[in-house]
Amino acid sequence: MKIICGIDEAGRGPIAGPVSAAAVVLPLDFPRDILKDSKKMNPSAREEAFSRMLSMKIPVGIGWSWPEEIDRINIHRASLLAMSRAFEAMGCLPDEVIVDGLHVPEIQVPARPMIKADATVPEVMAASIAAKVVRDRWMIRYSWFEPEYGYERHKGYPTRAHREVCLRLGPSPIQRLSFRVR
Repeated sequence: MKIICGIDEAGRGPIAGPVSAAAVVLPLDFPRDILKDSKKMNPSAREEAFSRMLSMKIPVGIGWSWPEEIDRINIHRASLLAMSRAFEAMGCLPDEVIVDGLHVPEIQVPARPMIKADATVPEVMAASIAAKVVRDRWMIRYSWFEPEYGYERHKGYPTRAHREVCLRLGPSPIQRLSFRVR
């Protein structure tokens, strides 16, 4: 039986906060029916699926790339960097890696990109969910330090309210300065 790892990221589109990535290997007995593309799940369903992954002690690696890195190397490279960090953090060597999108990170096993893998490949769906949950949790916790920016609501995405507060107060310490606010 071939061991497959799925990799995906969350947070390419925000104008604030890190980009996160996850690498996940699912055991045969994992309930795949609870998985979907994370963007099509409500927050409680994502949390439940992620909790199931953790309770089953499956290999899940999380990687981050921070706003300063995003500004320095661009969001594409930062996403790939977060993916390679997630793969390293996972702690096991699968036979194959499937990455959502067009590009693969630098890792030590064969990897292939697949467009829309987060909607079709269970391992990538799981990685999509894990990356989204940990990033959302991080943004909510960060909002405790900068409550006026509303990160617990918009998670750093360029909503009207987020853009307006940035224009009024200036950038927060986690703002991606290379991204347009207007």
